Amino acid sequence: MYLKRNIDKELSGWKAAAERKPLLVRGARQVGKSSSIRKLGESFDSLLEINFEEHKKVHSLFEGDLTPQVLCENLSVMFDMEIVPGKTLLFLDEVQACIPAISSLRFFYEKMPELHVIAAGSLLEFALEEIPSFGVGRIRFIHMYPLSFDEFLLGTGHVKLLELKMKASAQNPLTIPIHEKLLDLLKKFMIIGGMPEVVEKYVIHNDIRECQRVLDDLISSLRTDFSKYKNRVPSSRILEVFESVVHQAGGKFVYNKASQNLNTLQIKEALELLIMAGLVIPVTHTSANGIPLGAEVNPKKRKMLLLDTGIFQRLLQLDISELLFSNEFILVNKGGIAEQFIGLEILKNASCYNQTELFYWHREALNSNAEVDYLIQNKNEIVPLEVKSGLKGSMNSMFLFLKEKNARYGCRLSLENFTEYEKIQVFPLYAVANILK
Repeated sequence: MYLKRNIDKELSGWKAAAERKPLLVRGARQVGKSSSIRKLGESFDSLLEINFEEHKKVHSLFEGDLTPQVLCENLSVMFDMEIVPGKTLLFLDEVQACIPAISSLRFFYEKMPELHVIAAGSLLEFALEEIPSFGVGRIRFIHMYPLSFDEFLLGTGHVKLLELKMKASAQNPLTIPIHEKLLDLLKKFMIIGGMPEVVEKYVIHNDIRECQRVLDDLISSLRTDFSKYKNRVPSSRILEVFESVVHQAGGKFVYNKASQNLNTLQIKEALELLIMAGLVIPVTHTSANGIPLGAEVNPKKRKMLLLDTGIFQRLLQLDISELLFSNEFILVNKGGIAEQFIGLEILKNASCYNQTELFYWHREALNSNAEVDYLIQNKNEIVPLEVKSGLKGSMNSMFLFLKEKNARYGCRLSLENFTEYEKIQVFPLYAVANILK
């Protein structure tokens, strides 16, 4: 089965555009890149899919002349399929395994723009480092992540529920039964996560235990991939740092806690590889004195998120019955899973054409230690987002930030329904998309 994705609309728009560039779809392994492109392929007369990890012989075609006409003639013969501009979608999958194929994309734009060409792959950042001159301005990038909560609602058939959620506000809060139903679905989503294979298993079987087994398989395959990251970095070192990211979640990543056997430089190298692979996502401290938020960052102060809450909770071996059946936020947020969820939702609901960065604010002062979980930019304003435990709680850090930075308002995310008070707009945890859209 195919789960509808937000990116489907973008891909359809790209297909219909009078002028287009070849697409390069980036994202971690198994987030649904190939499935979305194949779905688009159904709207063409024909789809030629070339997997460079599977079709080893095809590499030789890209080692010589990269003229699109020559490539298409050779590919047509090799795969016994006619390539017709305007009617054929040429899909180059796992393109990181063939560097010259990545280089060829710019020539399709320059010499054969009428042909629809899409490339996709995991670990693409490693491959792009090896290309001395890449087609800047000739290729369009799209970034993909696992399913968002809204995509999960669509995939599980809760279309009307999603419509009600998106219309809700402080002036128009949801009814209590609808609010509680969304909270129950949110807890399931935090446990399942957004990896398409896991969500598909849940939709078909409605069995969370079976989803946990699929997550175990995914974790095993991700660990196996560590050997592909860089030949000069042992996979055991990457695994050790990866596990430290999981256990340090929710706070500043401290290098000397990551390993007793590795030095800071070795830990940094392994961590950067995990970030490049898309498995680990940094949240960087910013002074937030103005926009853009990235202008005053401190790269020495970073938190680390994992790509998916399902993988995260499975690695921590959390008691999923506590997550499912408790109404206490302290249990819902075990291991910082709610804060992880909020950060990931910000990324998933941002523009797919930009690689969005995540930021937080922290002030260390005598008798005044304050922290705001996330900062986002809304036009020319900086908006602080704070994830709170329970239905109530102190907002000292938020009010301190609002006063110090002269910000107009802040957003609190918790188990509460939509409401507002003073300068704080309150959103349920499941409504990050409402804030961003």
